[in-house]
This record gives sequence, structure tokens and C-alpha cells, in this order.
Amino acid sequence: MTRNMGYALLAGLAAVVVLVSTAIFIGVGGTGSGAENTSHPGGEAAPASSADWVGTWSAPPAAAEPHTRKGFPDTSIRNVVHTSVGGSRARIHFSNLFGEAPLTISHATVALAAAPSSPTAATGSMRTLTFGQKRSVTIPAGGKVASDAVSLNVPAAADLLVTSYSPDKSGPVTYHPFARQTSYLAPGDQADSVQGQSYTQQSPYWRYITAVDVWSTEATGAVAVLGDSLTDGITSSPGANRRMTDFLAERLRTERGAPRYSVLNAGISGNRILYDGNKYAPNNGPSAIRRIDRDALSRTGVRTVIIELGLNDLLKRPRQLNADRIVSGLENLVRQAHAADVRVIGGTLTPLGSHQGFSQRLNDVRQEINQRIRSGEIFDAVVDFDAALRDPAQPQRLLPAYDSGDGLHPNDNGYRAMAEAIDLKRLKADAPADL
Repeated sequence: MTRNMGYALLAGLAAVVVLVSTAIFIGVGGTGSGAENTSHPGGEAAPASSADWVGTWSAPPAAAEPHTRKGFPDTSIRNVVHTSVGGSRARIHFSNLFGEAPLTISHATVALAAAPSSPTAATGSMRTLTFGQKRSVTIPAGGKVASDAVSLNVPAAADLLVTSYSPDKSGPVTYHPFARQTSYLAPGDQADSVQGQSYTQQSPYWRYITAVDVWSTEATGAVAVLGDSLTDGITSSPGANRRMTDFLAERLRTERGAPRYSVLNAGISGNRILYDGNKYAPNNGPSAIRRIDRDALSRTGVRTVIIELGLNDLLKRPRQLNADRIVSGLENLVRQAHAADVRVIGGTLTPLGSHQGFSQRLNDVRQEINQRIRSGEIFDAVVDFDAALRDPAQPQRLLPAYDSGDGLHPNDNGYRAMAEAIDLKRLKADAPADL
């Protein structure tokens, strides 16, 4: 049996079960407009009975995809994304941030996946996206666009299929390289294809899409996690949605008394607080100082930002082993968030004692930074990721049960431990502390 045949059989069996359940979620109402008001970061939380726009998924654009000088002309790109909360309408954000030429999307759709990670759409869920009531949109190089709203009852913890078709050459593709999720490509305009047979090419990337918003009564705001590979979930199980942010979203949906927040992943693997990615590591993205507004603060409905950053400043060249400068960078992030009336929770730097880049000097700087984070003088609140992941017998190392194998990145259990270390009550407060 070939890989594709095996996949098709598995997807088909799963679809039998999922189609029954997804049928109750499919919207049948009228269309909405993308011009509706978005919730303002830091504003008063809406009552539970009212609806508002909130982000349900995001992935920051990291770089231009290598070897895509022509883009993907005459190709349909079907991105698979996983929601954190549900809603009755949806709108999609696309980016041409790293493009060098205008990107024309002449046909775009959104649908519920018939089965997890399947390119086949649930029956009756396919919706055509418009932009200013037009089916086609051209995004200038460096630009972005949000679709008009479409009526679609989107469940929480569900896979969406967001498909875009570009007829022309468009230059380098803006992408997120470490999706840990299979997406798909098909030749020609297959944007409204319900069946997934045409999507024969698999991809480990998210292309062009950067966020999904829903009109929701399930959430009164969003928490964005600004981080590096530990937030990106680079070592989590592919297609299983076991990143730290996925586990956090599950807690917020299921635990009694938890804030009614969605979770937005703003992690880029290799990202640093102080330095941009360079020609040797282009996928590391702009520095957190430069991208916090774009990737976290400006996302729809954000009330709180969790910051999980700092290890790459110690590890990557040029290395920054001055704790004062790293703390100053963290304080810069807090100032930007407070200026947007957003609460900030800071994470301690996790153990790396068995990683190849470890040195005692590096660990001493890490410990100094953690001591200052724990002092409460930098952030509105603290989550101690270091304590959650370290081996009590060898505190400079990850607990073996949480180690993916490289001494730096957690496995699925480690990502769950990180999410469980977050005090959900600290996600919400009347106002940011005056630090």
C-alpha cells in the first residue's frame, strides 16, 4: 500500500465519524462584513452572552520561503489550521510581508476539515472568501489583508482548511516554516474543491495565512504567546496539536473558573529578543522587540501576552551574555505591551544543561536573568517554566521525561508541563501593574 493510499483510507474512515458531528456546526446564515468592529486590546471584557471578534489561531510570518522566486503560480495552497475557540463567523488574514512583488489571490475559501489533518472539506462547509466584497485581491509586497467575514459555525479545537489560489508569478512566498502540521498543494484552481484527491502534494509549512478570527460568544479576549521554538512547538508531535499553546487552550476551554480566552501562537523558532535573523538563520524572524506589535499586540482581542524568550540570545551568534542587556530587552517588550493596555506574563528561561551549546558561563547568565524575572520587577506576573521542566537531581538539565532528546526542547509531555505551570488566574487583571 502506498503512503497516499494509506492516508486516503485513514482519512476516509475518520471522515465517517467526523462528518456526523461536524454537520451540526455548519452555518447557514447570511454573510458578514470584514468592516465590523474588532475588540480592542485591553478593553473591558464582553459579557459572556454577547459576541465579539477574537483571534482563534495565528502563526507569525517568519521569512521568505527559499527557492520560491516565482511563488506558486496556477497553484492552490490548502493550509490546515487548528482553532482554539469557536464562533459563528470567520475572517482570514493573509500576508505578503516577505514578498518582493504583488501577490494576487483570485480565489480563496475556508471550510471545516472532514477529518483531522484531511484536505477534504466537511460537506456543506465550503465558503468563498471575499475582500471588500470582491473575490480577487492583490496584496502589495510587504502588505497584508483581512478577508470579509463569512458565516460559518466554527467549532473550538477543530481543523480549518484555508485555501488560496494565485494565477500569476508573485515572487518569494511569506511562510511559517515549522508548522508541525501537514498542509497541501494542488495544480490549478482547486480552491472550492470539497474532495481532497487533487491535493496530492504535502507540505510542512503554512504559506501566506497568518491568523483566523471568529465572531464568538465563547471568548471575551485572547492571550498571545510571544516566543521561540518552545512556543512554536518545534519538537511536538506533527499533526497532533500538542504545542504548549494547544495545551493552554485546552485548559482555558475546560477548567472551571478559567478566563474565557482564546490562545494565539506568536512563536518563531530561533527567535531572539534583541537580534533579527540573518543570512545564516533567515527563518529566525525579526527580533521580538521589532515584531511584538505585529505578531501579538495587534492580534484581534489580545488582553494578555506571555513572553517565552531569551535562550536564543544566549545560544546564537552573536551571543549576548550580558544579563543587563537581555533584561533591558524584556523591559522594552513590557513597555510596548503596557502602551497597548496589554498585561504581560514573563516566563523564566528553561534548562539546557545537556544541550551541545551549554557552558557554565551561559548557565550563570541564565540563572541571573531568571532571578530577576522571579523578583517581580519586570513583568505583571511570572510563570516559572524553568521550575516546571528541570530535573530536581540536576537542575541545570531538563527532566528526562520532558526531554525531546536534544537537551533543550521539550517533548509533548514537556509542553504540557509548561502549559500547566501557567496560573490561569494571572492571565486576567483589571490593569497592567505600574512597574
